[in-house]
Amino acid sequence: MTSKILCATDGTEHSAHAVELAAQLAAKFGAKLSICTVNVAHGGSRGPLIYTLEDDQVQKILDNAAAIARKAGAGHVEELALRSREAASAIVQYAEENGYDHIVVGTGDKRGVSRLVLGSVAADVAGRAHCNVTVTR
Repeated sequence: MTSKILCATDGTEHSAHAVELAAQLAAKFGAKLSICTVNVAHGGSRGPLIYTLEDDQVQKILDNAAAIARKAGAGHVEELALRSREAASAIVQYAEENGYDHIVVGTGDKRGVSRLVLGSVAADVAGRAHCNVTVTR
């Protein structure tokens, strides 16, 4: 049974689809919905630790996603700002440590060389997660 859903978003159009589906699932199952975004860190070993996004950008992404979720039927929506060097591991670790039983993520249209170079957070989450993962397109 699905009782806690974690939906990861980066503010892009493909992640908006994930938020909509996660909200619909939460409404259908009466599940708790948490939306997270991961602010990825760079540097730090000999220089300063620099995050990809400013705090106000993270909050804007979360607020926009929460509005999409409410419009799609979710009741209470929790917003979570995570910080990590790697987005997929942060999502999976948070879900496992906090007892989520379903993760929803979106994926873009990466193929061939761009997939090899850029990787895919969605594929990494699906491969590492302890629970069900839904990948939207």
